[in-house]
Amino acid sequence: MWAQIFTSLSPGFTPGELDLDRAAAELGFALPASYRSFCRSCGVGLAGEQVRIAVPGPYEASDLFTQAGIIAHSVGSAIAMLEDGKEPHRFDVEGGDPGVVERACFFGRGEDGGFLFWDVTGSGPEYEIWLLATDLTTIRFGGESLDDFFTRVTGPSAALVLGPGAEPLPARFEGVAEATLARTTQAEP
Repeated sequence: MWAQIFTSLSPGFTPGELDLDRAAAELGFALPASYRSFCRSCGVGLAGEQVRIAVPGPYEASDLFTQAGIIAHSVGSAIAMLEDGKEPHRFDVEGGDPGVVERACFFGRGEDGGFLFWDVTGSGPEYEIWLLATDLTTIRFGGESLDDFFTRVTGPSAALVLGPGAEPLPARFEGVAEATLARTTQAEP
């Protein structure tokens, strides 16, 4: 499936099934089938020269559970700073359901500062994917699954997900090898 979405696919570090199961247990919900497939086939890396998907593993900079927590905390802190003390922060959610934010589990980020999250409603096997834009206000529907999301953002419907005027992302995935991740971890204080 991923070789059809990414015409240039160079896999990075891929987690094992135990890593995927551990992440699901830590997060408290089943990981979507398309995400598990992405982890096994693509792993850690940069998709479309823009999107980094967190993948379970021993490297904090790319670990799903670690990154989900860091992104949620960062978004919460930024929103608290945006509130003026009188009015709560309001999201402009495509489809009009602001509750999607309360059901969010962040799992990816764009190089532009946007964030991907699942609406973890239900029991799967898939969860809708949403994009929180860089303005921390606009939330757009990304897709029914991870493969649907990447099909949309690398195709003619990219602007519907990425925003007005956005061009389709290149259909490429450039992986990051485990040796590179290990060196990055060793370089941290």
